[in-house]
Amino acid sequence: MNRLTDFPGGITGLLTAIVEALDMPMPSVDEADERKHYLLLEHRATDVVIALSVLLKYPDTGVLEGTVEDIRRWTASYPVTYSPFRPSEAKGEA
Repeated sequence: MNRLTDFPGGITGLLTAIVEALDMPMPSVDEADERKHYLLLEHRATDVVIALSVLLKYPDTGVLEGTVEDIRRWTASYPVTYSPFRPSEAKGEA
């Protein structure tokens, strides 16, 4: 296995859903945006842990697909609402 697509069954979909849930843009340097980023990351990480815990506890047929759907649905229900970081902010420019 040297490519992501070489994983068996729905594993590729599961890994993709996890990355999509946790790969969020860095927040602006504004304290409120940093707080929103932290809370959103914490919420999404908790959702992923819950979904994976259920999958590990009940690895029956069809649970993998449902886990992927759950992670994607939960991620969509908690979108990024903060301003992303812009490189010009690091230089002190507006």
